[in-house]
Amino acid sequence: MSQQKSRPESAPRAGSATVSVFASERSWIESDAVAQCHQVAALDGMIHVAGMPDLHPGKGAPIGAAMASTVLYPFLVGSDIGCGIAVFPVDRKRVVPEQVARRFPDLDRALDPDRDADDPAWSVVDGDIPAGHLEGLGTVGRGNHFVELARIHTVLDSGHTARLGLAADDLVLIVHSGSRGLGERILRAHTERHGAGPAEDPTGYLASHDAAVRWGSLNRRLIAARVLSALGARPTEPIVDMCHNLVEFRDGVYLHRKGAAPGDGRDVLVAGTRGTYSYLVAAHAGPEANRSVAHGAGRKMSRADALRRGRAKHTVEELRRTPLGSLVVCGDRQLLVEEAPTAYKRIEQVIADLVEHGLATPAASTIPLVTYKTLDRPDGTARPAGRRDREQNRRSRGRS
Repeated sequence: MSQQKSRPESAPRAGSATVSVFASERSWIESDAVAQCHQVAALDGMIHVAGMPDLHPGKGAPIGAAMASTVLYPFLVGSDIGCGIAVFPVDRKRVVPEQVARRFPDLDRALDPDRDADDPAWSVVDGDIPAGHLEGLGTVGRGNHFVELARIHTVLDSGHTARLGLAADDLVLIVHSGSRGLGERILRAHTERHGAGPAEDPTGYLASHDAAVRWGSLNRRLIAARVLSALGARPTEPIVDMCHNLVEFRDGVYLHRKGAAPGDGRDVLVAGTRGTYSYLVAAHAGPEANRSVAHGAGRKMSRADALRRGRAKHTVEELRRTPLGSLVVCGDRQLLVEEAPTAYKRIEQVIADLVEHGLATPAASTIPLVTYKTLDRPDGTARPAGRRDREQNRRSRGRS
């Protein structure tokens, strides 16, 4: 394997695909993640594996990677097909974070078409629900998913932000969520018959996959509509809505992305942590990066490590009020510690690597005001996770 990266790695194996990792010596890249890139490169039909600067180990395949192949491998997309990040403009100028935190709706409670028929969030639904999947509508999920009210902090490219209709101090709502069980169902149907092998019927898999991608996008709009309505703002269309768990078929090649955003002329929100900035970037990645860019800061610690170290290092109060002064709404103390900013890589280094390798141009940074993970109960205890959320948390431990 060839590798475009300055640090030495394992020796190439004859006949494998090429591997490029777009990270500098200053970046935190685990050897296990690079090893997974090489393992993927050895699969039948694989052409090129591109690791992003947020690369980290995943379950069976690296997270933060774009993988091109003549063969379709569902496990390289994973179970949360359609997971992505959308950014919505907010037509308000002044907010009080403490008041906003109290007004967030319960995004663990799904919208029911009958019980919640009068909810204004339904106004964003035009047509049928993809795949008829009604479970989890309007919910954000657990793990690293979140909803965040943020402010445009620094404009780095005024021409680009003006094109997006943004200016310094504008408010935006950032929604990071996926297909809430639909993608899991699709992957399970495949793995029960074929394990980690290729799709026997690529056309059939892609039809189900595309429905999950549409569902994830619709759900981000539903979540945003619920939150904006609760805050007394009108629902808006997203100015960015980028999926980072998907496969595309173009020019006879399947391009799998797992924790990597499409980067060929797109606008992407590269998410930081709950206690750091995030960055809107204009992506212009070429074929050497499989036309992809990073989707976030990327984990530096597994969830198990973050939980073990974080309990000794952080108090709950410290994690609910970040060094930037923002608030974190999270009634699940374990999740709060697992998602501590210290469990992630430095977002500034991820952005610097994207710039250094010519993959993206930063347009603006955002500063969090209120980040929602899961609702607080009045008595301060966590809302019990549903069965599906508990199962997803167990599967994700140590890998995302």
